Formats: sequence, structure tokens, C-alpha cells
Amino acid sequence: MAWKHLRRLLQGLFVFACLSFPCQARYGGLRGAAFRLHKVHDGGGADVEEQWFTQRLDHFDGAETRVWKQRFFENDTFYRNGGPVFLMIGGEGPANPAWMQYGTWLTYAKKLGALCFMLEHRFYGKSRPTEDLSFASLRYLSSQQALADLAHFRSSMAAARGLAGSKWVTFGGSYPGSLATWFRLKYPHLVHASVATSAPVHAVVNFPEYLEVVRQSLAAENPECPLLVQEASDTLYKRLQDPEMYVNITKDFSLCADLQIQTKMDIPYFLETVAGNFMDVVQYNEDNREFEGVPGTNITIKVLCGVMMDASLGTPYNRYAAVTSLMLKTFSQKCLDVSYSTYLKDMSNTSWSGPASGGGRQWVYQTCTEFGFYQSTDSPNQPFTGFPLQYFLQQCQDMYDASLDEMAIADAVTQTNELYGGYDVHATRIVFPNGSIDPWHALGITQDISDDLPAVFIKGTAHCANMYPARQQDLPQLGLARDHVFLLLQRWLQQ
Repeated sequence: MAWKHLRRLLQGLFVFACLSFPCQARYGGLRGAAFRLHKVHDGGGADVEEQWFTQRLDHFDGAETRVWKQRFFENDTFYRNGGPVFLMIGGEGPANPAWMQYGTWLTYAKKLGALCFMLEHRFYGKSRPTEDLSFASLRYLSSQQALADLAHFRSSMAAARGLAGSKWVTFGGSYPGSLATWFRLKYPHLVHASVATSAPVHAVVNFPEYLEVVRQSLAAENPECPLLVQEASDTLYKRLQDPEMYVNITKDFSLCADLQIQTKMDIPYFLETVAGNFMDVVQYNEDNREFEGVPGTNITIKVLCGVMMDASLGTPYNRYAAVTSLMLKTFSQKCLDVSYSTYLKDMSNTSWSGPASGGGRQWVYQTCTEFGFYQSTDSPNQPFTGFPLQYFLQQCQDMYDASLDEMAIADAVTQTNELYGGYDVHATRIVFPNGSIDPWHALGITQDISDDLPAVFIKGTAHCANMYPARQQDLPQLGLARDHVFLLLQRWLQQ
């Protein structure tokens, strides 16, 4: 979910809404940690005890002796002697203890007698390796360090708990799904199998395909819907070129302050913010986040397209503005903040008490130094206007350091794919569930690579849908997908 977008809708709350980490929200682009920032909901899991594990600051520098405390959670309710060990991998947000009480992985744990751990990712939540989030400190934030954290945790916990002979299975959704893939790839002696849900395994600087899938998902509801969105977005873009229209735009979109366009970043920032209404809803369409206390799950593709199709609201531009009003009302906000300077100030704050310290600053750093994933409008086959790749690249320099230019980011993404292989996964016993509505499936594995690297492509479902607790209204194919993953785990644990 868009960090930036809902950061504006939820000014001052700064929360992570989607699964506080096993499967973060729309984590691409510089819409922050690909997740919405809301208030951190514990989903009723507040009675799950926090535990702490000592990690090295830098696993790859023998001369670096500093250590820090990493947060983890445990559930031994279903464990049977000799059973497997399940490890839920943390991602770009705080660890949510609700996942120690709910979720499909616990259904599997109950059937298979598994011991369950959940390890929070370094630099997110309460797992704070350094005194601040400065550019110098963030050099210790990377997927490679996170995988080494997992390896050390797994080895040490196995030794301490007498689990050396147990088979370990990792779970993760979204970025943690990628980590689940790469952990099995890079440390096959430590993990027996992995469930890599909605995992973007291929890094890419420019990711306009995200918005192409958004268009397809809107069109599946009504072919006219993305056409109306495109007309509205084009109209807004044109009006933003005319200062005489700013008073009306301020009123139409309930802006918190009179619209001012002072830099080249202001217009794309506004356009991306408003487009984020659709991007976020598509990614998590009809998911089951209620158990976490997440607001807004009643806003679906059907609802948004219903607004865009309602001629009584006026022109497509008026309907586009009405969608923003609907989102503001849904999240109990009086106005929309579209100030890039405010956003930049928040994202540049290096304090652990800063407004973006929950994960926004950290995740955007990772996109600048490892993944890219910038959800630009650089494709003609998508409905939005006005936030090209260069807009995202500029933010890396604005927020962190002038050295993070276009060439540096491209080199970093190339190195990531060289390190992990991108789509070319050479491993065994990894299953890749993806949803057809989820824009992230464009960077994931959606067809079987081999019998031991199967894909589970779930028609009509969104990001990480198979990870959520089952409910009566789930699509039949979603239930079948969950069952299929269980049967794979059952078979692999016998190998």
C-alpha cells in the first residue's frame, strides 16, 4: 500500500496497515515502504510475549564486533515432538503479534505439529541495530544482512532448543516472500522448504507494469472504469498546468492548504497521491485484514468503479475527486496533504521517533540501493498520468545522498538480480502463490519452474490473499490454493 498516499490521509497516525510485516502493502516505488502507514494494530495479539535475540551488526565484516537485539515471537501451541519448525520472515514494517494467533500458516502448523517463530526484519519495528536512521547507519540495511540474520537465528535457535534435527520451513509474503525464496536458495542446508507468497523475485528499476495490472483489474470489473480514470487523470494533469485552476483544485480535492506548485516534484507528487487511491485498493482488493483491525477493507474495486461510473457526480474529473473524498471519509480525515516538501521533510528525518521511522524511510532506502520497483506512468497501457521514472529516482538523492543517481540505482538492481537470479530460480521445495489481481505478480513466478518449484496462480485474488485467515466468502479457488500448498508441505516434509 502506498506509504506516501495514506501518510497524507492519516496525518499524524503513521501506521502500518497491512500485515504488519509478513505481507506489507504496496511496497513499490517510492510510495514508501510499499505499505500504507496507519496506526500499528496488534490485532488482539498483544498478549504474545516479545522475545529478543542477539545479532551481529555486520555479518560480513569480521572486524565489526558490535551487536544489537532483534525482536521475535514464538508460538509452541501446536508443536509435537519431532515436528517441523515454521519461521515467518519479517519485512518492511513492525512485526505484528496477531500473526502468532491467526493466519493460514497456523492452520498448517496445527495439522503438522509445527513450532512457530516470527522474526522481525532489522531496522523495522523495534529491531533497531543503530542509534538512528542516517544514511551512514542505513548501510547495514540490506536483504543480504537480513538473510544472514535469519541464518544466525535459525542455527542458534536450533542449537539452544534441541531442534538441530528438525526441518525448517520459511513463510513470507511480498518482500518477505522474496526473502523466503532467497533464504532457501542461499542457505539450503538451513531451510528445508519455503512458501514464497506474492514474492517479487525480479528486481527492476522501472516498473510501469504495476499500473498495467491495475488497469486490467479495473477493466475486469467494468471495461469503462479504467477509461474514465484515464480521462480524469489527464484532466487533472492539464488543470495543474494552469495556476488559475488551483483554487478549484484545492476545493475539489479537499487539500489541507492552498495548492502551490513550486518545484518540478510537486505536480507528480500530487498526481501519484491521488492515483494511489486506486493502486492501494486494487492491490488488496477484498482481502481479509479485518483481524488486524485495519480500516478501509470495505473499499473495493467494485466500490471505486461504482463511483467512477456514477454520472450523477458530474464529469470523470469530478468522480475522481469524489473517490478522494470517499477515502478521506473512510479514514476519518478532513483534508488531503499533497505537499512534497512536507513529505520530504518527514522522510529525511533520521530519528527513530521520526514520522517515517516505522518503515517508510527504511524501505525507500532499500528501493534505492537494491530493488527499484518504481511504479511509474511510463507505459501507454495504464490509466494514470504524470509521475515518470525520473520523479522516483530524484527522491533517492533528495532523501539520502547525491551518490544515489540513476546509474547507481541501475547498478544496484543489476547486482541484486546477479546475486539472487531474478526469475531464474535454481533451488527446490519452494512454492510461489500469486493472485491475478495483484500487480506484484508481474515480478513473480506465475508458472511452474519444475515439480519442486511450483507456482500457484489464484484467479481473482489480490496480494498475499492465501496468507490471511480463511473466511466463508473466500473464492473457491483461494481455498483450493491453500489446500494445495498444504499438500506440498506435507509431501516435502516427508522427503
